[in-house]
Amino acid sequence: MTTHTTTLPLVAGRWAVDPAHSAVNFTIRHLGVSKVRGRFTSFDVDVHVGDTVETTSVAATIQLASIDTGNADRDAHVLASDMVDVNLRPTLAFRSTMVTANGDDWRVDGELTVGEGTMPVTLAVLFGGVEEFPGGPRHAGFEATTQIRRQDFGLMPSIPAAALGDVIKIELDIQLLEPDATSDVAAE
Repeated sequence: MTTHTTTLPLVAGRWAVDPAHSAVNFTIRHLGVSKVRGRFTSFDVDVHVGDTVETTSVAATIQLASIDTGNADRDAHVLASDMVDVNLRPTLAFRSTMVTANGDDWRVDGELTVGEGTMPVTLAVLFGGVEEFPGGPRHAGFEATTQIRRQDFGLMPSIPAAALGDVIKIELDIQLLEPDATSDVAAE
């Protein structure tokens, strides 16, 4: 068996998320005829870039109470005890278990936890590149997609799939800030 390591087009260290240029969005079917789109406005991403993809890790936490579907009444109902129950499930947390690359095809395998439920999830990742930012650190851009089934996490158990789809599609647009090469963080 031959193994090889893949080097990354990013410098090693902890890359901070740029929240002003990042987004966590989702879609879910409503009545099977249309989609409800929304986003989460409060999230954190921790990316530690190693010397190779094998030594790189990703963790993220989304505050579910920060949901925004463009309708305050709907958002309040989604967070209620008969749907997401934000008191029982305040966050959605992701931790990578493996990062792999095959040419331009990247993927991040990991575990997604919502409340007490944890399931394996794979993010399909598109690397957008690295660009200089005037007067600041370089930025790296990523798009990632995955989907989860709400029944796997006990979300909205009283709502039948015919009324509200079981599949939730998640789309991430993330910009990261290159670590300062002279900082202690970059030396980790």
